[in-house]
Amino acid sequence: MKVSIPKEILPGERRVAAVPDSVKKMTKKGIAVCVESGAGGGALFSDGDYETAGARIETSVEDLLGDAEVVLKVHGPILNESIGRHEIDLMRGGTALIALLYPLVNHDLVKRLAAREITAFSVDAIPRVSAAQSMDVLSSMSTVSGYRAVLTAANALPKFFPMFMTAAGTIAPARVLVLGAGVAGLQACATAKRLGAIVEAFDQRPAVKEEVESLGVRFVEVPLGKGEEGETAGGYARELSDDYRRRQAELIYKHAVRSDVVITTALIPGKRAPVLITEQTVRDIKPGSVIVDLAADFGGNCELTEPGKEVVKHGVLISGLTNVPSYMPLHASQMYSQNVENFLFHMMDKRGLKIDLEDEITSGTLITYQGKVVHKMTLEAMAAAGGA
Repeated sequence: MKVSIPKEILPGERRVAAVPDSVKKMTKKGIAVCVESGAGGGALFSDGDYETAGARIETSVEDLLGDAEVVLKVHGPILNESIGRHEIDLMRGGTALIALLYPLVNHDLVKRLAAREITAFSVDAIPRVSAAQSMDVLSSMSTVSGYRAVLTAANALPKFFPMFMTAAGTIAPARVLVLGAGVAGLQACATAKRLGAIVEAFDQRPAVKEEVESLGVRFVEVPLGKGEEGETAGGYARELSDDYRRRQAELIYKHAVRSDVVITTALIPGKRAPVLITEQTVRDIKPGSVIVDLAADFGGNCELTEPGKEVVKHGVLISGLTNVPSYMPLHASQMYSQNVENFLFHMMDKRGLKIDLEDEITSGTLITYQGKVVHKMTLEAMAAAGGA
């Protein structure tokens, strides 16, 4: 089996889909691995590192993708402006692609993959089952994002995080509010706590309360209404009633205006990120405070977030940095690579890649196959958008 690893061409992306350690494991299984020259440079892996691991280095992306049976990427294919061709058009029909595709929102990409007869797997769709924990790309990247968010806030905040007892008096610790206690939120809680801040966390899912409190963090919550469920069967947050959202807004405002740092992480799969911090809340937060919006890639949890930028509004710095894991490319690449390696090996048998539609991990991530969109949630999202 021939596996190709191209250089990521999304502006600002420094990660690579497979690091030399993973390449070494692939070659030991008899896989022929080809890596585009410079693919690992942003994550500090040289071409020589890949050659030592057993890979062949290719300078032509056309040859790299055109000869591949399996392509490993971080992001979904885009137009390669240096050669004027789309990455999808460089692949042969029947090629398997493993990447972060976000198919619930990237409908045009999904259609193009189907038209080219690419067998596309989206690793952001890996089901949250015990057998897939070692493949959970979203959790890995959220870990990186949650950690980085706190460092971003600490760097921008004109205050110390911890309490200090000094000859000049006592310095009070910073107060941090984390909205969303998924993997990113929990990592943000743990990191802010390590830095000595007073930390609170909000989440609409009561089930995460114990995890939050185990970190020494105070959990703030809005009681769910009768018959309401705060999460889907897959463990993700779901949209709730207007009454719940009203009570949620009141609670978030109360805690946000007395915080020095607010870190937001709330996402709903396939939808724009919910607005949790309104402009009025920003107006009433103390000047010099910092909001780090980890949902900026999907519109942002703060009404004033400008995705891809850091802005100051009403005296508050709002960080809307996108693609946050790329700011820590070495470890982010190692984690992503390990997840993708485990996913690839899960689908292999002695003859190569095996598409077992009865396997819940395979079927849960398979987006396009034999010229058709086959992923149920993607089909539903496309139909709702009028694109099916």
